[in-house]
Amino acid sequence: MNLNLLSCDADRPDRRAIAKCLTEISNMDPSLANELTDILLEGDTIDIEVSPNANAPLRALRKLSIDYEIVE
Repeated sequence: MNLNLLSCDADRPDRRAIAKCLTEISNMDPSLANELTDILLEGDTIDIEVSPNANAPLRALRKLSIDYEIVE
């Protein structure tokens, strides 16, 4: 399943927690996750791929106040 991460609405976003979440849900390199976190917090959208039957990634993103859309 592909996701577009649109924005982070948290008052004080935790960069480290977001990067760790991206690393865990999409099995990416931690340095790439850090770069994508910076891009997301600057206001640009990012595309990631997660397991198609996984609800845990969606819950983790909601917990971090990250808005996303599912791309089919």
